[in-house]
Amino acid sequence: QVQLVESGGGLVQAGDSLRLSCAASGRTFAMGWFRQAPGKERELVAAITWSIGITYYADSVKGRFTVSRDNAKSMVYLQMNSLKPEDTAVYYCAASMTIRVGIIGDYKYWGQGTQVTVSS
Repeated sequence: QVQLVESGGGLVQAGDSLRLSCAASGRTFAMGWFRQAPGKERELVAAITWSIGITYYADSVKGRFTVSRDNAKSMVYLQMNSLKPEDTAVYYCAASMTIRVGIIGDYKYWGQGTQVTVSS
């Protein structure tokens, strides 16, 4: 049974940083961070494999966001720097049973989401 619990969302100002955390239980191969803003489709923001740390980043966050994992603690993190108002969304942690980090359809398990709001 895979369970995911996100934490770390909040209200910040543009240019600030925020770190999201995801506590994972159950065996999976890759973890992803998605976000969904009102009226928009869910977007894969970043992802990482548990094993050798293959990563994926959406173009919109490259250079600003960093995904990492702590295998010993079964934790995945999303460090978000230089936040922009357009980063405002509900952020979801998700798990995949494959190492194809960029394939959205492979993510079958989801956390409850955490709100990130960036004010201008």
